[in-house]
Amino acid sequence: MASGDASPDAKYAYTIVYVTDVEKAAAFYAAAFGYAVRRLDQSHKWAELESGATTIAFTPLHQRETDGLSGQVQLPDATAARGPVEICFVYADVDAAYRRAVEHGATPVSAPEQKPWGQKSGFVRDMDGNVVRIGSHVRE
Repeated sequence: MASGDASPDAKYAYTIVYVTDVEKAAAFYAAAFGYAVRRLDQSHKWAELESGATTIAFTPLHQRETDGLSGQVQLPDATAARGPVEICFVYADVDAAYRRAVEHGATPVSAPEQKPWGQKSGFVRDMDGNVVRIGSHVRE
């Protein structure tokens, strides 16, 4: 296998977002970004959105029971700090999607604007401070 070639059986399956309240986060993402909640387990330690080929999932910040890692999730030191990961949702109407997110409780960061690389995008934060890009698809 050449460098950079994916294994034929490799599949990107999940993006897991660590949150303070799994049920509230799933409901927020469903309302703000237009996704249906696929699953909320009875323990409220796991939720998934109906988001296509790659699942967006939520688990508590303190979740360590099954991950085999030690320590807690490290958060940015300040609410203005940017975390190491950004979630991006693509929409045909970026302005409408941005308004919807803010109307449903997302914190505005920057309104949508046309970028030099051909994408229109704006940024919001979710209830836990995670950065979400609301953008258009970039065509080559």
